[in-house]
Amino acid sequence: MDEKKNRRYDTVIFDLDGTLLDTLADLTNSTNAVLKQFGMGSRTLDEVRAFVGNGIRNLLKRAVTRDVDEEEFDHIFQCFREHYGLHCMDETEPYPGILSLLDWMDKEGIQTAIVSNKADFAVKKLRDIYFGRLVPVAIGEQEGCRRKPAPDSVLKALGELGADPGHAVYVGDSDVDLQTAKNAGLDCIAVSWGFRSREFLLEHGAHPDRIAANVKELRELLV
Repeated sequence: MDEKKNRRYDTVIFDLDGTLLDTLADLTNSTNAVLKQFGMGSRTLDEVRAFVGNGIRNLLKRAVTRDVDEEEFDHIFQCFREHYGLHCMDETEPYPGILSLLDWMDKEGIQTAIVSNKADFAVKKLRDIYFGRLVPVAIGEQEGCRRKPAPDSVLKALGELGADPGHAVYVGDSDVDLQTAKNAGLDCIAVSWGFRSREFLLEHGAHPDRIAANVKELRELLV
């Protein structure tokens, strides 16, 4: 039996933060640097963990510790983009086993893409640095493409890959990812090593047999 021909999926669309990369420390550091710049108190790792998932603009809206008008918030947001652009690789690293998984997928001919609510410039920069050719398509938040959980960016990634949605799966670590997969008509595998726990994922609709606690379990769910 040819395993490749009988594999359930030939395309895997990944979330980025909390799925492929542990970005929490750098996100927290940039958040706190900007909050300090504007005379606000700091946020903990666990607070920022709870704030992420809907893009950096929403992260900052949740993180600010006092009322700000739209003009000041736009300034805060721009300062964060600049700081994070310079420091997004200070402590960020792939989760254990991710590079080996992507290398295996490349050898097996499984297509891959990243779809994230992180700013597009940061998604592409982090893809280039950490994964290079192993992930040929990387799409972040950009004009004219609704953010997750809208299906737009997932469908765009499938189109760029020339992939069949019927043989594609979305892999992510949050309730936003679960809803994104549903809206795009894709199967979903949730991972519990990222920013949300297994219990949280179950509460938000993840199938108990479709949650991976580590990369080995994820690989088993892909074949």
